[in-house]
Order: sequence, then structure tokens, then C-alpha cells
Amino acid sequence: MTPTSPKEQGFRMPAEWEPQEAIWLSWPSHPESWPSKGAVIERQFANTATAITRHETVRINAAAQAHDRIKQALNDANADMDRVQLYAHPNDDVWCRDHGPIFVKHRENGSLAVTDWGFNGWGDKFEPYDLDNTIPSRIAETLELPLFQSDMVLEGGSIEVNSRGQLLTTEAVLLNPNRNPDLGRYEIEARLKETLGITEVNWLGQGIEGDDTDGHIDDIARFVDDTTIVLSWERDNKNSNHRMLHENRERLQDMRTPEGSKFEIIEIPLPQACEVPGWRLPVLPASYVNFLILNTAVLVPTFDQKRGDTQGCGILGELFPGRKIIPISCLDIVEEGGALHCISQQQPASG
Repeated sequence: MTPTSPKEQGFRMPAEWEPQEAIWLSWPSHPESWPSKGAVIERQFANTATAITRHETVRINAAAQAHDRIKQALNDANADMDRVQLYAHPNDDVWCRDHGPIFVKHRENGSLAVTDWGFNGWGDKFEPYDLDNTIPSRIAETLELPLFQSDMVLEGGSIEVNSRGQLLTTEAVLLNPNRNPDLGRYEIEARLKETLGITEVNWLGQGIEGDDTDGHIDDIARFVDDTTIVLSWERDNKNSNHRMLHENRERLQDMRTPEGSKFEIIEIPLPQACEVPGWRLPVLPASYVNFLILNTAVLVPTFDQKRGDTQGCGILGELFPGRKIIPISCLDIVEEGGALHCISQQQPASG
């Protein structure tokens, strides 16, 4: 039989810490997505892109008519323009982790392919998303990469993988009827395994308070290597996140490496509650776990809380001794529900 799925053809999803060719961003091109803060958000995107260019290439999705403005913003931020590539890929919103391509890499020859999943605005909460849903296929066409399409709805922020084929996700998102009402746990696991080339799916429960996505894993728990997981943590038993995070820790304690060992679980306390009076989210989903790994650095979201920001950066600095820790203020961006990991998507290095 001719192999048809990415797994059968020898592809797998690499871990984020494996060598990267570039980071993809979808530029904030629609001011209505950021009421009264459009200029602020664009500067923050320019600063984030600039930080990326100090370490690797940044590739940007945006309508062609926005490119000159984006170049000016990046020049103003002193980006390394030799590491900036703009593509005429019009987008609706900025959350490239969720609507962008999920790359897979061939186990033997190192070639890349794009997996293109359905995107429905996190359960039809936010429209429009038609342009965002075309981003993976546009990137595959631009880069001349094979494209594997799936009719299953999946956001990149809802999954987390290591390099051993183990995947973390949450029941609150992938089993939510607003994504794939006709698919059960078994069917979802099977599609993840066949399309991403993974071997094991591990389920956590709920997400943190204020998360529009219903509970993405990249605000809760992340692999930092094949035997270590960082977990958002809340010590105050009166806090609404306390019980949920403790239950997730119990599930992580039951996980095992392929050799049968327990994972080391490192707790990173959540920042103090970030609140904006009168905003649609009573508490913002701020988390230091929403970091972005680069080839030689880690970008860490900060929230204008000196003690918490210092602690979060310090813990990650110990876990990534070979990478520079770069704090990036995300208090404005997180008002719309995400931070650094949410706005980015890594492209693995080929070969």
C-alpha cells in the first residue's frame, strides 16, 4: 500500500527546542482588533520581531499594502532587516500559533512539510477568521512544501510536544464540542498521531482563568526538554486557578518517559492577577509558561510585576542555560488573550 499520512511517510512534529529556520508572525493589520491600542500593539510586535532577528530569521504574514508600514516599524525598532522576510499573506488576526502552519519534518532526509488543520476562531468566538484559515496553505505554496490537510479543527496553542513523540493537550479544548463535535477522544488521538507523527497523547484538564481559547496547553504546561515539564502554579487555595493547576499536576505525575521514568515537574508561579477595569476579561490569562524558544534565546513574557517577572525569568534561565533569556513586556498584548507563544510559530530547520 502507498503511504498516505504524514506518519506513514516518515514525518514527525519536532520539539520547539530543536533547530529552527525561522519564526513566523502574523502582523496586527486590523486596528479594530485592538481598540484604542493599535499603535501600541504594532510597536510591541516590532520590538518582538526585532528581538527575534538578533537570533534568527522572522517571517511575517501581512497584506501586501501593509508591508511598507511594517518595514518602517521594524526599522524604527532597529531590527536586523537582513533577517526580516515579508510575505503577501493577508490575515485577520495575530495569533499565528493557532492559525499558522504546524510544520513536520522527515525523520530520515530532514525535509519539511506543512500540516493544515481547520481553524474556527476558537469555537466560533471571534470572527472573521477566513483569511487566517488560509495561512498554512499560503505558506506551503510560498515555500514550495508538501501540504497535508486535515478537516479536524486544531490550534497550535492547544498542543505541546517533545522530541520523543509525546504530546500534551487539554480536554477543555480538544474535547470541547465547539471544535470537533463528531470526534471523540479516540478519533482525535488517532488523527494527532497520524498527522503529527507522534506516539502518545497525554491529557490535562482545564485551562487558566480568562483564557478565550477554553484552556490552551501553552499557558499551562510546556516541555523544556524530553524529561522536564514546566507547569503554571498557584499556591493560594482561594485563587480560582489553584484547584485546576493542582489537578493537572497530579496528571503530569502519572506521565512517564519512554524509558518509564517520571518527568521532573518545575512549577512557575502565575503572575498576580492582571485586571483591566471594564474589560471583557475580568482576569487576563497571563502566564510565564507562554514563552518562545529560539535557537539561542528564550523570549519570556513579562507583566510589569517586578517580583514575578524576575522569578519567572530566573526559573527559565536555569532551565535553558545555553540560551539567552529575553524579557518582553506583554501586558498590552495579553488583554486580547495571549502572549509571545500565541503570536508566533516556529519553522524547523530542514536537513
